[in-house]
Amino acid sequence: MSYSNDIPHRELYYITHIDNLESILKNGIFSHERISMEGINHAKIYDNNIVVNRSEILTPDGKDLWAYANIYLQPRNPMLYRVISEIGVDKIAILGIKKTVLDIPNIFVSNGNAASSYSEIKPIKELKKTYREIRKDLQREYWLWQDGSKRKIMAEILIPDLVPAEYINSIYVANSVVRDEAKSKISTSKVPIIPEPMMFFQPKRIIPITENLDLADGDLFFSDYQTIIISVNCVGVMGKGIASRAKYQFPDVYVYYQDLCRSRKIKYGKPYLYKRESSFTAELADEPDTMTNGVQTKWFLLFPTKDHWRNDSSLEGIEAGLHWVLKNYKKNGIQSLSLPALGCGLGNLKWKEAGPVMCGILSQLDIPVRIYLPLEKDIRAEYLTKFHCLKRH
Repeated sequence: MSYSNDIPHRELYYITHIDNLESILKNGIFSHERISMEGINHAKIYDNNIVVNRSEILTPDGKDLWAYANIYLQPRNPMLYRVISEIGVDKIAILGIKKTVLDIPNIFVSNGNAASSYSEIKPIKELKKTYREIRKDLQREYWLWQDGSKRKIMAEILIPDLVPAEYINSIYVANSVVRDEAKSKISTSKVPIIPEPMMFFQPKRIIPITENLDLADGDLFFSDYQTIIISVNCVGVMGKGIASRAKYQFPDVYVYYQDLCRSRKIKYGKPYLYKRESSFTAELADEPDTMTNGVQTKWFLLFPTKDHWRNDSSLEGIEAGLHWVLKNYKKNGIQSLSLPALGCGLGNLKWKEAGPVMCGILSQLDIPVRIYLPLEKDIRAEYLTKFHCLKRH
C-alpha cells in the first residue's frame, strides 16, 4: 500500500553536515546504528547527549531510534535552530527526500520529536491521521514551548536502516557561498543545490546601506542580533503584528510592557529596554540545556510608534524615539540592533517617507543595525537604495 499521498508535502527532509554530502549521495542516509556498526567516519551535527537519549527510546516493534534514519516533515524546526546555533549555518545542508520513500516497508511516524516522552510513535498507516493532528503546528512560522508546538513541529518519519540515495531529490543550503562550497565537495552529483535562506532562519535578501546598516527581508524574531525593537502603542494592547508575536512567544515581555503602560511610563520619545535574563535559545532550540555553545539571551526595546492601537503611527514620535536610541544605546549596553520598518506595517506609514528618517538616524550608530522590511507590502526598488534611504542625512 502506498502512503505517499497521505500528506501534501512534495518532499521530506534530512539535516546533515555538508562534509557528509558526498558519502550520502553515494550510499544513502544511514541510521546511527549502521554508522556505528560499519565504523563510518562522518561529521557529527548532534552531540552525545542527544544521541544517547535516542538510543533509549523504543518503537512499537521493540527497536530503538538508533536503528532508524530520521527525516522531518518540517525542517525549519527547533533541532535545526540548535544545530545552526552550535555549528554555524555555513556547515549545514538539508536534503529534500522524495515522499515516495514512505512506501518503504516497516516505517514509523511520530507526532512530535520522537525522543520526547510526550510524543507517540505509530505505524505508517497512521500517517494521515497523525498529519491532521499536527498540521497547524507544521505550518507555523515559529513555535511555542507553552502549547507543545516546539515538540510537535519536529514530527519525524522513521525509516529502518537507511534511506537509499535514489530518494534524494534536492539539497538546500543557506546561501550561494555554501552552495559553492557544497558543489566543490560533490562535483559529480546531478542533485540540484538550492539556496533557501528562510529555511535556515536567514533573511532571504540583505540590502547594504552603510557599513553598519542594512535592510532585510526575513523574520525579525530569528535575528541573531543582541537587541530587537518591538513597536508598541501606549495603552498596553499587543493585538496584531509584531507586538502580538512578542506577546505569545515571549510572555514575560508582555508583562513588562503592561506594567509600563499601567504606570504611564511609556510614551513617544522614550522607549524602554527590557534586558531579559532568560535564554532566548531556550525558547527556540531543541534541548537547550545540553548545548555547549550558541546559547544567547535577547533584549527587547519596547518602542512606541502610536498613542492608541486604533491610530496610525506617528512619524514624529518614531523620530523622537530613534533619537533616544542614538543618545542612549552605548550607556545601555546595546551591541547590535534589529528592528521592523517602524510604522510601515499596520501603522500605515509609507516606507518612502519613513525609511529615510529611520536610516538617517540609525546610520549614525557604530554598531550593526538591521531593518526588517514589512513582509505584507512590496516596496519599489528605488526606495531601497542608499541614495534614497540616506537623502535626509
